[in-house]
Amino acid sequence: MRDYLRAMGYQDRNIEFLTDERATFTGIRRAVETWLLNRINAKSRVTVYYAGHGAPDPQSGAAYIVPYDGDPNYLNDTGYPLKRLYEHLENLPAQQVVVLIDACFSGAGGRGVLAAGARSLVRVEKATPKGSRIAVLTSTQGAQISTSSPEKKQGIFTYYLLQAFQEGNHDLANVYDYLRPRVEDEAKRMNVEQTPSISPDLSTIKGKFTLW
Repeated sequence: MRDYLRAMGYQDRNIEFLTDERATFTGIRRAVETWLLNRINAKSRVTVYYAGHGAPDPQSGAAYIVPYDGDPNYLNDTGYPLKRLYEHLENLPAQQVVVLIDACFSGAGGRGVLAAGARSLVRVEKATPKGSRIAVLTSTQGAQISTSSPEKKQGIFTYYLLQAFQEGNHDLANVYDYLRPRVEDEAKRMNVEQTPSISPDLSTIKGKFTLW
C-alpha cells in the first residue's frame, strides 16, 4: 500500500507507515490525533488504510482496532475504538478523507478476535462516519469474516483494492464497483461470504472522493 501511495503522488514525508511493533496503541493514536493534524490544510486529501485485527466489546458491541500491543481481553484499555477513529478524521480541516479497512469486527474469525470466554459471535454496534467530507470502504458487512488468500498472500479485499488502482480506478465509487464482485467471487471459492461495504452510499460519493 505504501508503494501505491507513492505512485499516486504522496510524498514520503506525508506518509506515516506503521507495522508490527510500530503499530501500537500509542503509535496509532499519535498518527491519527497529532501527526496527521500537523500535516494537512483545507486542500488536503487524506487516505487512511488499516489491515489487521478488529474486535468487538462483548458487552457493548463497540468495534475496536486491535493494535500490535492490544489485548482483546482489555479492549477499553488497549484497543483503539473505531468510533474514535472516525470522530477524529471527521474533524480534520481537510478537503476529503478516505478510510480503507481490511478487517472484521464481529469476532467470527479471519481478521477478527475475541476476548477469552466470549461467545463466538458478538453483536457489533455499527460505526459509521457522519461528516460530508469522509468516506469509508471496508472489507466486510455485518458479521462477515475478512478473509486472506494463501495463494495471494494477503487479504482478498486488499488484493483487489490494489488491482483496482492498477486498472486506473481512482474515484472511490468506481473502486468499489470494481472490487465488490471480485471479492465476493473469491470469497465464495473459499466457502465464505464476504461483501465489501461503503459509506455513505454510492449515489452520495460518486465523483466526490478521489484517491489521486
